[in-house]
This record gives sequence, structure tokens and C-alpha cells, in this order.
Amino acid sequence: MLHILHIDASARPGIAGTDHHGSHSRQLSHHFVSQWQQHSPQDAVTYRDIGQHPPSFISHDWVASAFTPEEQRDPWMKQALKESDALVDELIASDIVVIGTPLYNFGMPAALKAWVDQVVRAERTVGVDKTSPHDPYIPKLNDRERHAVVLAARGGTNMAPGEEMAHMNHLEPHLASALEFVGITRIHTIAIEGQEVGGEVLAGSIASARHQVERLVKELQVALNSSTEPA
Repeated sequence: MLHILHIDASARPGIAGTDHHGSHSRQLSHHFVSQWQQHSPQDAVTYRDIGQHPPSFISHDWVASAFTPEEQRDPWMKQALKESDALVDELIASDIVVIGTPLYNFGMPAALKAWVDQVVRAERTVGVDKTSPHDPYIPKLNDRERHAVVLAARGGTNMAPGEEMAHMNHLEPHLASALEFVGITRIHTIAIEGQEVGGEVLAGSIASARHQVERLVKELQVALNSSTEPA
């Protein structure tokens, strides 16, 4: 049985095409998970709606606690890291991290950045080798095959890597850097574009993205099921 961690980061609570002013990124992430469960109902899903229930921003207490060795932490330090520990545990348990997120002002929503800050943790998701000061970081989530599926929604167009407006898109590159830093290097990105243009441009982008999601589900199910079969 595989484990999917499903995260939605949009400030819009509804789903585009179903709810008024609904979220296009939520539409994609829910489409991915529903397609997955249709073919593999035995797989587990953990859902986090950080768009409606954002993680806490890191604080002085968080930093002091995270960089204190676990065996030396006072009770208040353990409490300060309680939320982070829960989010990290979910990430470690996952085989696939599905992130539905809009592009806000060239980058990720604050809620998603807060989640990143909570899960990129020294000695939990990243080891630190102090004997190698020039390259001290050791990813800890590369112990087994994990995938990240980033399902984005952008108001503009031509913002994918290599395209005309790619220089204004810091969402996927930022997420990729954070995920790779902790050891999740198999990253798949699909996006809806043209929300500000609307009309046929948006409709065509939605149809294409949904088709890509369906194809990716099939590809990942074949790849992951074959990798978990006994030799």
C-alpha cells in the first residue's frame, strides 16, 4: 500500500468548475487524487488544507528548539516543535506528495512557504555534517523512492521553464529546491495557465492539464507498483 500526502495551498476554498470563484489548483490536485483512488483504492491519503488552515510561521522559540539536540530539549521546546513534528512525520510517511498551489506574485503562497519552513528540519529531513563546512547538508528523505507532484495555477501564460515569461515564475523552482534539499528529487509539474485571460485560453489549459494529470497517474502507478513488487 502506498501513501499519498495531499496538500492544498490556495486561499480559495472551493474547486473551479464546481464552486463560484473556486480554485484551479485544487481542481487539479483533487482530480489527481480521485483518479489515483479510482485505480488504487487501497492506497492511503492524508489531506492537509494549508490554504484554509496555514501552518504557523517559525518563531524564535521554534529556531531555538529545532537547533537544540533532542535529548537536551526542555518541555517547552518539545511543545514549540509539536506542529512541525506532525508535518514532518506526514512527509516522511508519504510515497507521493501532491501539492496543489497557485502562483501568487511570482512565488508560492505564504501558507506553503510556512509549510516548507516547518518541514525542512535539521536532523529530521536534512542531516548536517559539521566536518564538511563547504557541503554539510545530507538529504534524509532519499532513503526510498518518493515523488512530488506539483499542480499549479498561474494567472499569466508562457511561464513554464524555457518559455517567454519563465523568469517571473519562482514557484516551481523554489519548491523544487526545497524538495530536492531534503531528498525528494522525482518532481512532476503540471500547471493551468491563463486565468487572467479566461475564455478559450483558460479552457484549453484546463483540459490539457487534466489530461496530463490522468496520464501522470497511470505512469506513476505503473512505476511505483513495479518498484514495490518482490524481486
